[in-house]
Amino acid sequence: MRMKSIVAATLLTALFSGYASGVSLVYQGFECQNAINANDTTTSETLIESKFEVIKDVGGGMFHLSLTGGLPRLINDNSKVCIDSDTAIGFSGIPAVDGLPTQLDAINATAYFNGQDLIIIVNSINTDLNSGRGTFSTFTTSFVFPYSNTLILTYNPESPSFTLKKIIHNRGFVHTSGSASSITPFAETILPSFNEGENDKPKILTPTSLIEYILE
Repeated sequence: MRMKSIVAATLLTALFSGYASGVSLVYQGFECQNAINANDTTTSETLIESKFEVIKDVGGGMFHLSLTGGLPRLINDNSKVCIDSDTAIGFSGIPAVDGLPTQLDAINATAYFNGQDLIIIVNSINTDLNSGRGTFSTFTTSFVFPYSNTLILTYNPESPSFTLKKIIHNRGFVHTSGSASSITPFAETILPSFNEGENDKPKILTPTSLIEYILE
């Protein structure tokens, strides 16, 4: 059995390296009903796919991927899972080109594969598009949340598939407010980690139900 696993892992590495374009990992589930709350795994009735597609082999076991659909949302000690399609992919926009930021359909990711373990890193930015002005001299910008998700998966040669073992999840926070008539006109809040409270730590999440990405 060990020899079979080694052979399968070697073949998979060759597949990734030699024919990277078009190789996909797919997990199917229901979309999260709550777009923002990371502790709410309530599902909607919309069935979607979390899909990683290999777009480039950059060497040394490293790959560029494209993520569509979103990422599994889970909380520790709870078997419920939904797919977060909002914060996991996020928004993008340049005012002079795009006007308001728009929600993306896909986002880039980076992966490392050693023949057995697969590590995928996804970074995204979400905004509430809620900037506004009170009187002429007061203003507030939108809430901006940078997200980082690191997925740790293990290869199953019998399937073939990858089982999700851990997600390291972190959310930051950026916000600007103030008044032109104030001594300090701009008040900027920047928190590198803001999952549950100010300056907390990234979450290390362990699935209690099976989450398998199928190799296609």
